[in-house]
Formats: sequence, structure tokens, C-alpha cells
Amino acid sequence: MNLNPADVLNPVFNLLDSIIQNYGAYLFLAFAWLSVLVLAWVFSGGLGRKFPYQPHVRAGIGIIIQPHTPPPPPAIIIHEHDPPDDGMD
Repeated sequence: MNLNPADVLNPVFNLLDSIIQNYGAYLFLAFAWLSVLVLAWVFSGGLGRKFPYQPHVRAGIGIIIQPHTPPPPPAIIIHEHDPPDDGMD
């Protein structure tokens, strides 16, 4: 009895090679669509734990748009120039 792994698994590898050779394009398309479905399931919460007696809490995202208010007009500051008092007047 020959228990060499290369000899035991050789028929399996030949079968897989022939399947890929004959149906490779169809397998690729099937795995591509299957991966899209799995990603959609994961992103929708498929891997999250489900606790049986937990209340459902819903939270929404609110967008508040505030109207633009113009800035207040600038305050007019009048400053009179006072010459220095050096006694020359």
C-alpha cells in the first residue's frame, strides 16, 4: 500500500485541473457574483450577533441646514488725532 501524499492526491489534482480547464470562466463568474452577495450580506449586518431579548434602538442621521446670516455691519470708530503736547503751540 502506497501512502505517499503525492500519489494519493494525484487523482484529486487531476480532477480539479480538468474542471478548471473546462469550466474556468463559469467558475470565475460564479465566485465573483457570490463574493458580491457575501459582501452585501456582511455590510448589512449579517455577521453581527443577535441577542434575543434586546430592544431595538433606531438612530437616524439628521442634517441641519442653517440659513446664512450676513455679518453685522462694521462699527465706525472715529479716532481724532491728538498731537503730542510738547509746548510748541
